[in-house]
Amino acid sequence: MSKIGMLVCGNSGIDYIEHKYDIPVIRSIIFIGEDEYTDFIDIKADEFYEKLRLDKSLVASTAQAATGVILEQYEQMRDKGYDELLVITLSKELSGTYQGCVLAASMIENCKVTVFDTKSVAYPQAKIALDAAKMLEEGKSLEEVIKHMEFIRDNHTFWFSVDTLRYLVKNGRLSGASGFVGSLLKIKPLLGLTKDGRLESLEKIRTTKKSTDRVIEVFLEAVEGKDVEPFLIHAIAPERIKYITEKLLEAKPDFKEIKVYPLAPVVGAHVGPNTIALGYILNK
Repeated sequence: MSKIGMLVCGNSGIDYIEHKYDIPVIRSIIFIGEDEYTDFIDIKADEFYEKLRLDKSLVASTAQAATGVILEQYEQMRDKGYDELLVITLSKELSGTYQGCVLAASMIENCKVTVFDTKSVAYPQAKIALDAAKMLEEGKSLEEVIKHMEFIRDNHTFWFSVDTLRYLVKNGRLSGASGFVGSLLKIKPLLGLTKDGRLESLEKIRTTKKSTDRVIEVFLEAVEGKDVEPFLIHAIAPERIKYITEKLLEAKPDFKEIKVYPLAPVVGAHVGPNTIALGYILNK
């Protein structure tokens, strides 16, 4: 029987979730001004967002892990005794990380590599990785694991509310941003995740309060009558988190838990501080 190992990219935010599994993280590089940081190793969420909050002139950018670095991580796993690897990446529509992982897979010897595009980012990606690790520990086959990962991939969504579009536009991560040109700094739009894993603009909203309320409204409409796992991701936005959590529990007292996690800086570089994302994963 094959011994299957796992890797996941840092865009998942898995670093901020306590777990017991051996899942090496493929880390991107963050640039702030002339300074370079390895995500989570050199800079973590609190410090990163505080830098951007204190100096509005700063615009961070990112670079995916080099193919050679990814290959080295594969080889380290192979040398630990794994003859198969399952690699879980953010959406290939948001980053070149998926392609880099596929290219590295074609270069390694004596190890089969499966690269899985989650068509997502942040907590849903981490959820896929953690569920997969649990299933592998339980002795499930790779085919069973992939089937479960595909269910989560195809049955989740989230909505973003940002304080400004300047980070998304600067980094070229927003589809349809041309519709906002001329008023970028004034609106607080509602953004959504498409089925193929792109981030798109949905509605123009003029204030952060209205944008927050709209995220809650859209979420509650979407989950009506469904059994879901709700989650809230944030770029250090304590007031918005408190407000959203209170409103959700008021509207849905049957929610046992609303999972709240920081947005990894490697993703937050593209949306900026005080961003929140509210979403759900459908339970089987």
